Amino acid sequence: MTVWPDVKLNLGLRVLRKRPDGFHELETLFVPCGAFHDELTVTPAGATTIEITNCDWDPQKDLTIQAWRILKSDFPQLPCVKIQLKKNSPVGAGLGGGSADAAYMLKALNTMFCLGLSDLQLAAYASRLGSDCPFFVYDRPMLGTGRGEILEPFDIDLSAYDIRVAVPEGVHVSTKEAYSGIRPGEEGESVREVLALPPELWRGRLVNDFEASVFPEHPEIAALKEKFYTEGAVYSSMTGSGSAVFGIFVKTI
Repeated sequence: MTVWPDVKLNLGLRVLRKRPDGFHELETLFVPCGAFHDELTVTPAGATTIEITNCDWDPQKDLTIQAWRILKSDFPQLPCVKIQLKKNSPVGAGLGGGSADAAYMLKALNTMFCLGLSDLQLAAYASRLGSDCPFFVYDRPMLGTGRGEILEPFDIDLSAYDIRVAVPEGVHVSTKEAYSGIRPGEEGESVREVLALPPELWRGRLVNDFEASVFPEHPEIAALKEKFYTEGAVYSSMTGSGSAVFGIFVKTI
């Protein structure tokens, strides 16, 4: 089976407070984005192996093989598989490409081997792999709270807009780096409140709290945001903890 995991954008990202468990309480809207697609192929095999192209990390630590392992622990009958992953989504860009790969791996195994898991059950497994992994089980607009794993369907219609995504060449922002400079705070409008307004009114109100700590260290990212506004975007923002930036433009006939 071959699947093509997409990526996500964050419409607003508030970091509200640090939790006793060391994570941070968040509020964000996850939306699917087709700007990039990895290619994930899973086939039954005599032993579980993994091949990854277009990246340089240890394949044995990849989230796709970890997804197989956590299912194998609860489903001993799960066969061994050969995993082939072609990475097309940029790393360290806040787009969640690795999380998408993990969630799509869980879904593929569930389908291929008739495990009978519901989306809710798959999301529970996905939450063990990463905070934003559960979103990709559903892969539709979802309001994320908690550490991002508590999801609520959210109706939003962006069909009248084009969304463009840009990633500054050679700039990667690690999650650890982004959080190191964050200053949690509950002041200001909630993401839910601002999203009730049309995108033309989001500028200056729908905020990504990571921009305050990331932009001074990586002015190239801030420059991309301003470039989108110069080009006529009604709204622009960094997504996740960076480095990708998106712009929302009114469609022209």
